[in-house]
Amino acid sequence: MNNKKRKEKPALRQGVSKKTGLTIFTLVMLIMGVIIACYHNPLANQTDELIKKIIACTLIAAAVVAVLKFYDKIILLPFELYQNRRLIWRLAKNDFKRRYAGSYMGAIWAMVQPVVTVAMYYVVFQVIMPQKAQLLGDGIEVPYLVFLTAGLVPWFYFSEALTNGMMALLEYEYLVKKVVFKISILPISIVINVANGIKIIAATFIHGFFVLVLLAIAFLYGFPPSLYTLQIFYYSFCMFALVLAISYTTCSVVIYFRDLQQIVGIGLQIGMWATPVLWQLGTLSKKAQMLVKINPLVYIVEGYRSSIYEKQWFWEDFYSTMYFWIITVVLFCIGALVYKRLKVHFADIM
Repeated sequence: MNNKKRKEKPALRQGVSKKTGLTIFTLVMLIMGVIIACYHNPLANQTDELIKKIIACTLIAAAVVAVLKFYDKIILLPFELYQNRRLIWRLAKNDFKRRYAGSYMGAIWAMVQPVVTVAMYYVVFQVIMPQKAQLLGDGIEVPYLVFLTAGLVPWFYFSEALTNGMMALLEYEYLVKKVVFKISILPISIVINVANGIKIIAATFIHGFFVLVLLAIAFLYGFPPSLYTLQIFYYSFCMFALVLAISYTTCSVVIYFRDLQQIVGIGLQIGMWATPVLWQLGTLSKKAQMLVKINPLVYIVEGYRSSIYEKQWFWEDFYSTMYFWIITVVLFCIGALVYKRLKVHFADIM
C-alpha cells in the first residue's frame, strides 16, 4: 500500500507541484468569495442577498478546507482522467460499435429515441391534452412544446448519465480486478452515457442530436438560433461536470450497498417533478424559488431555456452561476474522497 502511494504522488508532481496547486486553488476560491461578498443587486431583497452570500461563502470555505487536507486524494482523479484520455476515447468507440453491432440500421437507432420522445410529448400535450403557452416575465409567450422540450433535453441527459455512471465499476468488473488498470476513468467513460453502455461518443452524439431536435422545434415556433444559443455548449459542460462529481460517490457506494440503484431510481422520479422540467419556476413565490434553486439541476434546465428563447446570458444570474460551480466543486471533493477511501476493497467485494 505504501509503495502504491509513493508511486502516485510523484505522478502528481509531473504537472503542477502540490504547493503551487494549493496556492492556485485557494486564490481562485478567495477571489470567488470576494466577488460574492462585494456583489450587490439593489433590486433584490437584502435579507435574501445576505443568506445567499453566507451559504456561498460557507461552501467555499468547506471546499478549501477539504482540498488543503486531502489534496493528494482529490487532485489524483482529474490527473488520471487527463493522463488516460486516449484510453477513454478507445473505450467509448468500442462500446459504441458493440452497442449497434449486428443491427441493420446501426447508429441510426441513436437518433430514434429523441425523435420518438418528442413526437410522443407532442401528441400528448398538443393534440390529446393541449397545454397553454407559457407566459414569460417580459410578456413573451412560449409554446408548451418548446418549453417542455427545452427542459427534457438536459433532464434525460442527467437521468441516463447518472444511472449508468453509478453502474460503471460493476459493469467493468473485469477491469476493476486488474491491478494495473486505472479504474477511476470508468465513471467518465459512462458518465455521459445515454443508453446501455454507449459512452462518450454516443452520448455526445445523441445529446447533440437531441439539441438539434430542440433547435428545430424552437425554429418552427418562431425562436430561431442566436448568439445566446451557443450557451448550450456551456450548460452541457455544466451537466457533465455535475454528473461526474456525483458519479464518483454513487459508483463507489453501490458496490457495497446495491440497494442504492433502487434509491437513485426513486430519487430520479421525484427529482423530475422537483426540477422545473414540466412546470414553470416563475409560478412559485420568491421564497419557494430560493428553496427549489438549491437543486443545482434548476440552474442547467433554466439555462437551456435561457439559451433558446429567454435571451439571457449565464453570468446575468450571478448567484446561481456561482452557487452551481461551488456546489459542483464540493460534490467532486466528496466524490474523490469517497472513491479513494473505498476503492482498496473494490476487487474483494465484487
